[in-house]
Amino acid sequence: MKLDIEDLRFILALDRLGSLAALAREENVTPPAVTKRLGQLEARLGIRLAQRTTRRLQLTHEGHLLAQHATGVLEQMQVIEEALQQRSQVVAGKLKVHGPFGFGRRYLGPLLAQFHSTHPNLEVQLYLSDNLMLPRQPVHGRDAFDVLVSIGTIPDSRWIAHRIAPNRRILCAAPEYLAKAPPLETPADLERHACLVLRENDEDVTLWRFAEGSHDSADRSLRPARSRELTVRVRPTMESNDGDVVHHWCLTGKGIMARSEWDVADELATGRLVALLPAYRLPDADVMALVPQSRQSSMRTQRFVEMLRNALGPRPPWRPTRQP
Repeated sequence: MKLDIEDLRFILALDRLGSLAALAREENVTPPAVTKRLGQLEARLGIRLAQRTTRRLQLTHEGHLLAQHATGVLEQMQVIEEALQQRSQVVAGKLKVHGPFGFGRRYLGPLLAQFHSTHPNLEVQLYLSDNLMLPRQPVHGRDAFDVLVSIGTIPDSRWIAHRIAPNRRILCAAPEYLAKAPPLETPADLERHACLVLRENDEDVTLWRFAEGSHDSADRSLRPARSRELTVRVRPTMESNDGDVVHHWCLTGKGIMARSEWDVADELATGRLVALLPAYRLPDADVMALVPQSRQSSMRTQRFVEMLRNALGPRPPWRPTRQP
C-alpha cells in the first residue's frame, strides 16, 4: 500500500497552506522534516506532487488529482467513524471548537470544561480569535473544526447554522462621555460624536445600520413588519481589532461603541454604560453555532450544540428577567 490516511491529510494541508514552512509551523516540526516527508511520498508514488518556487509551493496536476480524491476518501472515513460512534453511544474522539475571544473566555471555556466532565473520553480543543475567516476549501482530520461559534450568521452554504441564543447589538457610552458630548437624538447625530470601532472579519465596520423601533420586546414577531432603515458612515476617533480594548475605551469615556448585549449587559445594569437611541435598533447578532456538513452527524458535535442551546437559551444569562 503506497498511501495511507496521514498521506492524504498531508497533501491536503500542503494544498491549503501553500508553503512547506507554513506546514512545518502548523505541525510543530522543522521545515527539512516536511521537505523530507514530501520527498518520501513522491518517491513512493513515483510522481512529482509539488513545484517549489522561491515564494510559494504549488501542487502539480498529479498533486491536485491526489488532493481531490483525498477529500472524498477522508469524508467517507469520517462518515464511517461517526456511524460507529452512533452505534456505541459513546461520545469520544476530538472536539475542536472555534470562538471569539471575549465570548469564548466568558462562556465557551467554562462550558467546554463542563462538557468534558460529562464526557471524559473526549479530547477538547478551543481556539479563540476575533477574526473568523472560514477556509475556502474543506478541511479534514485534525485540521477541521467541529463547531465554530460566531456572533451573527456567517453566510456559507458549506456550514449548517444553528441558532443558539438571542443577542442584540446595543449602542452605548459611559456617563463621563455623555456629560460633555453634543445631543444624540437620531443616528445622523453620530457624525458629530466620537465613535469607537472594532475591526473584524473584513466587514465595513464604519457603516452603522439602524432600523426604527426599540429592542424592548424580546419577541421579534411583535416588531413592525417594515421599518425605515437608516445608515450612518461614522468617522472613528479610535479603532482596534480587539473587542476588550474598545470596551475599555468606552468605559473610560472615550466615545460611543456598538457592542453585543452579552458583553455590556452588566455595565448597563449598573449604570457604568448607558444605552443610546432607544427609538432605534441595530441589527441583531445572535449567537450561532456553525457546523460543517461533514460533522453534522457527529454525536460529539450534536451533543455539544445541544448543550450550548440548553445553557445559553432560550433566555440567555446576559438578559435579565425584566427587560430594561
